[in-house]
Amino acid sequence: MDRCAEVAVSILCAEDYRALARARLRGDVWDFLDGGSGAELTVDANRAGFDRALLRPRTLVDVSRVDTTRKLLGGALTAPLGVAPIAYHRMFHPDGETATVAGAGRAGALFVASIFASRTLEEMAAAATGPLWLQLYWLRHRPALAELAQRAQRAGFRALVLTVDAPRIGKRLRDLRNDFTVDPDVRAVNLDPALMTSAHERREGSSSIAAHAALTFDQTVTWADLAWLKGVTDLPLVLKGILTAEDAECAVAHGADAIIVSNHGGRQLDGAVPGLRALPEVVAAVAGRCPVLLDGGVRTGRDVFVALALGAQAVLVGRPALWALTAGGADAVTHVLSLLAAELEHTMALTGRPSLADIGRDAVLPGERPEV
Repeated sequence: MDRCAEVAVSILCAEDYRALARARLRGDVWDFLDGGSGAELTVDANRAGFDRALLRPRTLVDVSRVDTTRKLLGGALTAPLGVAPIAYHRMFHPDGETATVAGAGRAGALFVASIFASRTLEEMAAAATGPLWLQLYWLRHRPALAELAQRAQRAGFRALVLTVDAPRIGKRLRDLRNDFTVDPDVRAVNLDPALMTSAHERREGSSSIAAHAALTFDQTVTWADLAWLKGVTDLPLVLKGILTAEDAECAVAHGADAIIVSNHGGRQLDGAVPGLRALPEVVAAVAGRCPVLLDGGVRTGRDVFVALALGAQAVLVGRPALWALTAGGADAVTHVLSLLAAELEHTMALTGRPSLADIGRDAVLPGERPEV
């Protein structure tokens, strides 16, 4: 039995990959992946919302066949699941994003590549068998942003995802204490090296990620600028980082083709509203005019079910996918996403909801779990 097969035998849920990943990663790299901003209140709150939700099962329903498939912006998914954008996958596995995207594709899941991916767009596209989206931060150097978006379209990516909650990087205390710096042999290979130099410069008491963002991210961007980005390619534009009805309305008004309700996994504004708490008001504001997705804190298929019940069309998972990548490469990524899909299917059967269309607001009582 090979190592990947041995890993799969011992893993029964996504959380089981966490300890394996922690044992394999250098301390500062683990903190970069695991940590959040400030006191990590939002990291904890993301999970707490899912834990408090109660399910309302219906009985005597034919669940001999349960259908988890979904189409999203033209892409077919085995289950409403995807991998959220995280930078520099080669910090976690030598194959980096090519392994993650291959694993996601075999699970029938969406993969959202980071602008700071450590494999080229073309390498990721060659490894993909499922839908690919590209995440962007708004760089001060607009020609670089435009060229990258156009390359993505030529390579076969199906959407652009603009992260809107990061005009600057949150105060991530773990990274500051570790003087976190991206290793020189792990690079954002889709961008000009001149734009990335500061990401590899160590400064005492500082994070190179935050220092790089301060130099390269455009903090002047407003809603009016979205028209320029939409005109750069023919791809749908997804906005990631929406947490309020007001911003959801603005997103739709300015042409967003989808919204991701997200607080950046608790890595930006500490104390920001948990995504699950924000989801219903965003869904209500959008009123069916575009798909709404969710990320942050998803660890089980039950969590996916809860998000769907509150109006999400799909969810993205971040840390669990990287735990799996670290532990066993592409095969483990396939395994963890397949576990989540199987748990979702099981939850649907036991709640008497045999199709995604059956998972309505009446399927869950949010925040009703009594304190222990």
